[in-house]
Amino acid sequence: MKLHQSIEQYVEAKRTAGMSFTTGSSRLLSFCRQIGDVSLDTIRPDQIRNFLDGPRTSDLTWVAKYNLLRQFFLFWVARDLMCSLPMPPSRRPAKRPNITYIYSQEEIRRLLKSIRTSQANPSCRIDGRTLRTFLLFLYGTGALVSEAVRLTRDDIDLKRKVVIIRNNRLEPTRTLPLGSDMHEILRSYCNSHHGKSPGSRQFFLHKDGKRLAEDYLNCTFQRLRLRAGITRNDGVTQPPRMHDLRYTFAVHRLTSWHRHGADLNRMIPALSVYMGYMNLSASSRFLKLTPDRFRPQLDKLSPKRGKRRWRDNPALMEFLSKL
Repeated sequence: MKLHQSIEQYVEAKRTAGMSFTTGSSRLLSFCRQIGDVSLDTIRPDQIRNFLDGPRTSDLTWVAKYNLLRQFFLFWVARDLMCSLPMPPSRRPAKRPNITYIYSQEEIRRLLKSIRTSQANPSCRIDGRTLRTFLLFLYGTGALVSEAVRLTRDDIDLKRKVVIIRNNRLEPTRTLPLGSDMHEILRSYCNSHHGKSPGSRQFFLHKDGKRLAEDYLNCTFQRLRLRAGITRNDGVTQPPRMHDLRYTFAVHRLTSWHRHGADLNRMIPALSVYMGYMNLSASSRFLKLTPDRFRPQLDKLSPKRGKRRWRDNPALMEFLSKL
């Protein structure tokens, strides 16, 4: 079978299955124009590689085209019109570094204020109070989004005013104390929502009583962020993320301690442990995110400066063991 005919039949099969397949069709026809209307069983890996490595092709587009052609050829291999896949070796797209965004306190307030209108549509699977409580939990504890999603009702001990963050052997379980404000927020949410879904063990719930889906949460947050008018002005194209609330928590704690004259040589490693960093030198991740006016003093306390290590300070280690 010739390539052009096989593309027409493949596109028809996709559209019969309910797909528009506009982009896929366009790319397959572009491939056909480049190598010619040759027989399927004569296509070579170098022809495919030349098509993939075309000018101004981003890494993401390269991978999308590669997967498209692979599925196309698998379709015909399964119908015995090709003996094998002519695909060249794949390559991983270059990973774009995540550039952390630190929300201001005013932006945090704007996020919370916008929740009511953002979640007003009845089709939203997350009600406003759940989203508000979830975001406040991230900002108030520095927990990972995945850690908050996994929380069960047993992990929130309102009597002892602690929350248990359960992880695997590489990221051990830790117990976090709850301040009075966070304790009241979680208690109120528990009283208002858990009675509606008595059969669910999860703490944070969708309207239907099921565990929150992380992908849906991220989409919901991005819609909320846009409604709150929060954008970057530092030239970075990557938008602020929900995960950035974790680093915002750390930076806001550091700046508050600095402002009130706290002993940062004790508090910085304590913050590392609180956030679940096994290696205390990981505190350098958020030290560099603090405002410039605090940077010189905080840099002096970094575990990477000098030969001293946090664990070499017996008094400090005793303090950490009691957290």
